[in-house]
Amino acid sequence: MNKLRVGLIGAGAIAKDVHIPFYLANKDRVEIIAIMDIDEKRAKSVAAEFGIPYAFGELQEMFIQSQLDAVSICIPNKFHKEATIAALEAGCHVLCEKPPAMTVEEAEQMAEVAEKTGKILTYGFHYRYQTDVEIAKSFIKAGEMGDIYSARVQAIRRRGIPGWGVFTNKELQGGGPLIDIGIHMLDTALYLMDYPEPAVVLGQIHQRIGNKKGVGLLGDWDYENYTIEDMAIGMITFKNGASITVETAFAANVEKAETMQVSLMGEKGGADIFPLKFFQEKHGTLIDITPAYAPEVNGHEREISQFVESCLGGKLPSSTPEQGVIIQKIINALYESAETGKAINF
Repeated sequence: MNKLRVGLIGAGAIAKDVHIPFYLANKDRVEIIAIMDIDEKRAKSVAAEFGIPYAFGELQEMFIQSQLDAVSICIPNKFHKEATIAALEAGCHVLCEKPPAMTVEEAEQMAEVAEKTGKILTYGFHYRYQTDVEIAKSFIKAGEMGDIYSARVQAIRRRGIPGWGVFTNKELQGGGPLIDIGIHMLDTALYLMDYPEPAVVLGQIHQRIGNKKGVGLLGDWDYENYTIEDMAIGMITFKNGASITVETAFAANVEKAETMQVSLMGEKGGADIFPLKFFQEKHGTLIDITPAYAPEVNGHEREISQFVESCLGGKLPSSTPEQGVIIQKIINALYESAETGKAINF
């Protein structure tokens, strides 16, 4: 079997700490050929560290010289669309880090090019690959929870503003905790609810803490050039009658250092996902069900392994371009609602 020839676009932390190590874990099926970064020195440094043959400072040069089958896109959100479309048109399958893009129009263009070229386009929503989510999905498919009509999504840090990268730069990222950590929990809820079509979105954002000097549990941040929200709160209703409430923050005055949770409520049962626990009424009593054993799985590892398998002709990834468009619509509508003070109708 021929190995998948992979390239990396971006040589930052997510490429070094996640994508490269887990591609190397699939070395019987994968060969990392090239890495590209606008900082060519950084690309060469990472290439030397991991034994990657080629390093580039320009995207098209990498495509022309490397003959790649697939790429991971690990660059700021502002550049996702450009890099994704270039890779698809160069004949590559694409695993793009979340969020899909900066706007709905960009996400739609990326989906259209993927369909036109016949190449795989999937997004880095690694939480949906975790064991707890897979078990919950199996319960839902078996009818154990009935119709899921409501969900609560939380991705809240007490003082977790990233002190590195471009996470606090709205121009490059498109937003703050909502588009960075909140989107993970939102995707998990949507995935478990079979990605319903949104109907109405209402959102509110706050910038009360990050624009001042303070304690940082993830390093010191540049509070003087802080252009994102500290917190985003919202509600989404769907055309099938379901709803989701969202709370997400990099900095909030709460007890826990971090809460990442999806809670589902269905006709026959409910569930908290992280860690997994089910709530049901049976035989005249209320019961809680907690798995006694579930294998530990790294979501990033499973995500990349599935992407590799898909590129080599296996089952398609669970995260699709169409889902990418839906979640981009919701994210952008939450921000638009917060800015205008009005609910957004689809």
